[in-house]
Amino acid sequence: MAGNAIDQTRRMLSLVTYLRERPGARVAEVARAFGISEDELISDLDVLPLCGTSFRGGDLLDIDTDGERIWWHNPDATGTSTGEPLRLAADEATALLVAARAVATLPGLRESDRDALLRATAKLEAAAGEAAGASARLSVTFESEGGVFADVDRAISERRRLWLRYYSPARDEITEREVDPIRLFAVGRTYMEAWCRLSEARRTFRLDRVVEIRLLDDASDPPPIELRDLSELSTGLVQTGAEDPEVVIEVAPGGRWVAEYYPHDSADELPDGGLRITLRTPDPGSLRRLALRLGRDGRIVSPQGLADSARDAAQRALAAYGE
Repeated sequence: MAGNAIDQTRRMLSLVTYLRERPGARVAEVARAFGISEDELISDLDVLPLCGTSFRGGDLLDIDTDGERIWWHNPDATGTSTGEPLRLAADEATALLVAARAVATLPGLRESDRDALLRATAKLEAAAGEAAGASARLSVTFESEGGVFADVDRAISERRRLWLRYYSPARDEITEREVDPIRLFAVGRTYMEAWCRLSEARRTFRLDRVVEIRLLDDASDPPPIELRDLSELSTGLVQTGAEDPEVVIEVAPGGRWVAEYYPHDSADELPDGGLRITLRTPDPGSLRRLALRLGRDGRIVSPQGLADSARDAAQRALAAYGE
């Protein structure tokens, strides 16, 4: 298991040092050394060539693999013996300092990570000179999802259970539940996969829908389950089946984005530049909210009952707005 996003970042930093000392390292041996699968290692290697001391060609890491061995063609790119010394412009130093101070205030951040970040910030302040003074007059406040992420990450690291108040848009209600977190991942949005004690089943929670979160003293103890392949979720977290009800939606040009975000069976062009989208969903009622969001840019065509329900919801919303 690859772990959460912060663990992956730590791993990739260690991977740079590991590969520099082992030219032509075997993929299988590196994966075994880091406790990950070969596919996860290849995924890391796909990201590393985007990293470097700058975005100039020679400063980016030139790392590739033939599937069996890993080759690093410019290991000196991260060394101190070659290349120009790092120079930060005033705006770059200011941005780094503001970001570092903001991250240091995140709730749930591990104390060891916070201490390391504060030490690095102090060194950067000393090197930045006058720019450090300018950055002190700026501040950044993270939205609630940042705090939720930190709490989930800490719960996974410390193997602790979480208590949540979670908003479900399909039922338009907030529920309270205890969950054993399994992992964090991102597919467009950031999600937590966890074992839900309320439903006694695996559930996926979108972090920006967590209304309130609290770490519990109880140990997290999810049952052994096989992790889903995240590539299967790339077209939507809700997996549909042929037995699910069919819904037809017509959207104007301003609503064409629906075809990009919702898994669908077909998307036929309309004369006005819009689309006629056919999709399946296990919960057709959840699409009423989509219809309200589209407004004049879309309408539900069928089934008729859902179309009538969406129209009634829109009329009630307009009436309430008028009041």
